[in-house]
Amino acid sequence: MDQHCEIDQTGGGADDAGYQERFTARQEEVLEAALGLLVKGGERAITTAGLARAANCSKESLYKWFGDRDGVLAAMIAYQASKVRVAVGGPSATRPAESFRADLEGFGIDLLAVLSGPASLALNRLAIGQASRDGSRLGDLLVARGRRTVSTRAKALIEAGRRAGHLRFADTQEAFETLYGLIVRDMHVRLMLGEHVPATNSERAMATHVAGAIDQFFRLYGAE
Repeated sequence: MDQHCEIDQTGGGADDAGYQERFTARQEEVLEAALGLLVKGGERAITTAGLARAANCSKESLYKWFGDRDGVLAAMIAYQASKVRVAVGGPSATRPAESFRADLEGFGIDLLAVLSGPASLALNRLAIGQASRDGSRLGDLLVARGRRTVSTRAKALIEAGRRAGHLRFADTQEAFETLYGLIVRDMHVRLMLGEHVPATNSERAMATHVAGAIDQFFRLYGAE
C-alpha cells in the first residue's frame, strides 16, 4: 500500500468531508481513480476496498480523508466542480473588457467540458436512477456541491463584470441562469440520453459554441 497516503486532515461522513475547494495531488489521484471506477463499473464499483486497490491507498486513509461512502461521492462531486475554473482577479474597476470576456469564455469551456465528460454523465445518471429511493442523497449532493458551488463562483465573476461596467443587470441569479442556459442549452440532457452532440466533440468545437453563447449573453446584458 502507498505509505504516503496519510495527511493531517480529519474525515467524517458526507456532512463534513470532501467538500474543500482544493484537494492535494494525492487526493486528486484517488478521486480520479474513483471516477474511473464509476464510469467503468457503475455504483457497485465504488467500494472502499475497490477504491483502495485501484488507487493503491489504504482504507484507513480513505476514511480519514472522506469518511464513509457518501463522503467519497461528495468529494468526487466537489472535485468535478473544482475543474470549472473561474478567474476573478485584479481590481474590478480597471478590468479590461477583453480580459473579462476571456474569463467568461474560459468558464464556459470548462463548464461544458466537465458536464460532457464521462465522469459527470455517470454521476448524473446515477443520481437520476436513485431519485426514487428513500434516503438517497446523491441528487442533493450534486446540487449543493456541484451546481451551487459552480454558480457561486460564476456569479462572483459576472458581478465583477458589472462593477467594471461591462454588464448591466438587476438580478445576479437571473443573469447567471441565462449565462448557464446559453452555454449548456439542452446538451447535458441529450448527452445523458446517449445522443451525439457535435458541440462537445473537441476543444475547438466547444470554444466555438461558447464564443457564440457569450456573444448572446452580451447582447442581453452588455452595458454598451
